[in-house]
Amino acid sequence: MTRRARVFSIPAGRPFLDALAAGMLGGALGLAAGDPLSLSDVTLLLPTRRAGRAAIEAFLRLSRGSALVLPRILPLGDVDEDTLDLGDELGPGVADVPPTIPELRREFLLSRLIQDWHRKRKTSPPPPDQLLRFARELARLIDQVHTGQLGFEGLGKLVPDDFAEHWQITLEFLEIAARRWPKILAREGAVDPAARRNLLLESQARLWQSNPPPQPVIAAGSTGSIPATANLLSVIAHLPNGAVILPGLDRALDDASFGKLDDTHPQFTMAQLLKHLEITRADVADWESPGVTQDAGDRAKLVSMALRPAETTEAWAGFAGVEPSALSGVLRIDCPTPREEAGAIALLMRESLEVAGKRAALVTPDRSLARRVASELRRFAIEVDDSGGVPLSETPPGVFLRLTAAMVAESLAPVPFLASLKHPLAGGGTEAGVFRATVREFEGAVLRGPRPAPGIPGLRSALRAAEKIDAKTKRRLGLWLSRLAKDCQGFAKLISAKRAKLGALIEAHAVFAEKLAATDSESGAARLWAGEAGEAASDLMAELAESARDAAAVPGAAYPALLEAAMETRVVRPRFGRHPRLFIWGLLEARLQQADRMILAGLNEGTWPAAARPDPWMSRPMRAKFGLPPPERRIGLSAHDFAQALLAPEAALTRSTRVEGSPSVPSRWLLRLDAVLAPAQKIPRGTRYVEWFDKLDAPEKISPVDPPAPNPPLAARPRKLSVTEIETLIRDPYAIFARHVLRLRPLDDLDADPGAAERGSFIHDALDRFIAEHRDRLPDDAEEQLLAFGARAFGPALERPGVRAFWWPRFERIVRWFVAFERERRAEGFSVLATECRGVLQIPLNESPFTLSAKADRIDAVAGCLSILDYKTGQVPSEKQVKAGLAPQLPLEAAIAAAGGFMGVPGRPVAELAYVRLTGRDPPGEVAALKADPMALAAAALEGLTRLIAAFDRAPYRSRPRPMFARRFGDYDHLARVKEWAAALGDES
Repeated sequence: MTRRARVFSIPAGRPFLDALAAGMLGGALGLAAGDPLSLSDVTLLLPTRRAGRAAIEAFLRLSRGSALVLPRILPLGDVDEDTLDLGDELGPGVADVPPTIPELRREFLLSRLIQDWHRKRKTSPPPPDQLLRFARELARLIDQVHTGQLGFEGLGKLVPDDFAEHWQITLEFLEIAARRWPKILAREGAVDPAARRNLLLESQARLWQSNPPPQPVIAAGSTGSIPATANLLSVIAHLPNGAVILPGLDRALDDASFGKLDDTHPQFTMAQLLKHLEITRADVADWESPGVTQDAGDRAKLVSMALRPAETTEAWAGFAGVEPSALSGVLRIDCPTPREEAGAIALLMRESLEVAGKRAALVTPDRSLARRVASELRRFAIEVDDSGGVPLSETPPGVFLRLTAAMVAESLAPVPFLASLKHPLAGGGTEAGVFRATVREFEGAVLRGPRPAPGIPGLRSALRAAEKIDAKTKRRLGLWLSRLAKDCQGFAKLISAKRAKLGALIEAHAVFAEKLAATDSESGAARLWAGEAGEAASDLMAELAESARDAAAVPGAAYPALLEAAMETRVVRPRFGRHPRLFIWGLLEARLQQADRMILAGLNEGTWPAAARPDPWMSRPMRAKFGLPPPERRIGLSAHDFAQALLAPEAALTRSTRVEGSPSVPSRWLLRLDAVLAPAQKIPRGTRYVEWFDKLDAPEKISPVDPPAPNPPLAARPRKLSVTEIETLIRDPYAIFARHVLRLRPLDDLDADPGAAERGSFIHDALDRFIAEHRDRLPDDAEEQLLAFGARAFGPALERPGVRAFWWPRFERIVRWFVAFERERRAEGFSVLATECRGVLQIPLNESPFTLSAKADRIDAVAGCLSILDYKTGQVPSEKQVKAGLAPQLPLEAAIAAAGGFMGVPGRPVAELAYVRLTGRDPPGEVAALKADPMALAAAALEGLTRLIAAFDRAPYRSRPRPMFARRFGDYDHLARVKEWAAALGDES
């Protein structure tokens, strides 16, 4: 006679592991209550290792420190194929089960097969990093097939001959997994992870079925979502001393609805397990847990009603609602952005510590949000255990390895070069502070501005040409650069090769990284591979080298992307908890665990639940025909996690209404709760936590500040300015103070593309050289010659795609217009006197004389007078601005010219002041001559300048005293802290 399955359930809302431990300590299944040795014969199977560790903590909590021999706790590995959790402790004759093939080794071997498939089809294989990702997806499919206890034999029957061609190609590709991969596994003497899990579970099931153990065997917390696990649970449930304990079987849902569950329902996998065990919900008893009797009551009914199958949601209309107590302890917090959400969660967790012994846990699948919360908690000096871990690629050693690889692969381009050398792990064999100071010095002297030529030779050439440092500094920086070149020489040689062995690249990279990480007092290995993250990085590099021992050679330049792809699946988890009462759990870590306050965060559609991931290999009908579960199965598992956590004593539901600037959609479970609850029974809002967070950094009082107005002594004030700086003195005196008194110069951008200023310089230079070459007469091929001058002026900038595509065609149009303009002008009697001509004018003042300098773009002679032209590639000042003194450049140049202040130009009256605007658009150029009398403008400008300088011998240098005339962005606005005071003064520019 077949023994009836013995199955229990721990009601939802009751802390599962505490209730499990309480029942076992209280004498369940015939165990001796109060006997510290009674548990020693029990075998307890839990879904994951994490659950096993949490169970140990539960036993210790309930024993209150008394002596206790714990049961034998083993992991079932009842998780999906992305997070296999295997234990060799499970299954007899483990030595007879082949080992699991290392994950990276498997991916490289599959990459080789994919590459061979492309070559066979005479198509170009993807880059090595993409090959690795394709192999990872293929490995995932293989694990899914093993998990479902399926085989690849029936692949050919999935697609009719007349189906889409790409599916035919896909099936041809999957022959890799069906035929070639098993042979490679046999040669490696290993099996896939999911296949090994099946072998272990099946072996254990056969042993217990043929030879039932006399000791108790309990499988708790598993829902049998994996067929091999379901089979083992069936065996355990039928053992004489066996029992299966389910987490939160829903007893409130009516039988009709329970029979219509789909993959997205939280009870779906348990319903499937009950069918497999050939029992009904009525056959499942409640697990007795003395002392742990917490009951979710009406809240459990609410959750059951809200999450019922879509086919039976008509029952919502007759739902009478819940008692107010059901929502006691529940909060919903809708936050504007993830920043506020993280801050509100941190306050919720910090508030929990105000109650002695209270525990709080954040549960979220959003790893970015989890890291934000951990960061916010540090403001309270709280280090929290994030069991989800940190991606290796985002830890200091992982970032350092990625940066050093990119630096060499990109031929020491400025941005990756500085990112690597400014990393905290970089030491260069010297004291870390000295090394960083040298890097900053090298940056300022060499790397600011246009990109140097590639590699060490390019940096050496740029260093020799540097004008900001003296010869002694150049020699010192040259020695520093030579040491760096020696350290990276081997790695650079390999990474620049067309093909290189991956093992050699990894070794050379590790050697270079260690040399760069070394300081004068500590080796690079000791610094780089230290700590949990360093050990994980070291393990990855070693495993990468071992896995790629017989991999095909790869282009050296592909190595950084390949390294990053290999890092993607690696996570660094802390070995020990940091705070005893606060936790951050992912969905897998949270299963079976409960804290006094559970914070369910990231409740947006696409995050929790995650969007169903499309299958790159098979369509939905193909998956169904093949026997694979639909992608929505994970939504059902996530729904169960949500329901279990929501039934904790206190639960907070949080989400962000906008993510990355876009509106978000609330999780379907929040929408269902809103739909079920009557308007008068809405979940209480926790807006106060968002308000508190906003106030954390808000000052108690905001006192408007005045614009800066430094007033240095006369001796420190500049006694010489150019005509262009006079305009700056009028519009923003503080900029003159910062430049000439503080002697601060704006830094050029790194790896800077030529901007508008450079474009103007190129055009000015070309026109100046052309006019200087042909002062007397224009040649017949004037356009061709001017184009040649332009090519020399643009120089290396023409190699940049943006310059070649946009600027050069405009310059060609300017050339055609300018030559025509020049021929017409000379025909009218104008002759060129000077181009790019420098001039000065002394202005006598009582305190100290002032020198005005200028560089005129061009001065012509006409009818015994002078004409001054100013080339403009940007906006031209209006005549009104010139008369008002806001654009005094040309009038002041006229004053200098009339006084004979320009070198080689005799002093004469000025008859014309004109702007020559050169845009290359339509029209390519135009002349804007000032209509007012040039000499009158010059006299007024000179008089105004004299008064201005006399005033600024005593007046403070205010920032933007005339906001309406100030430039939109100034080089020194951040130094003047314009944004702190401008809005209060109505300066919104």
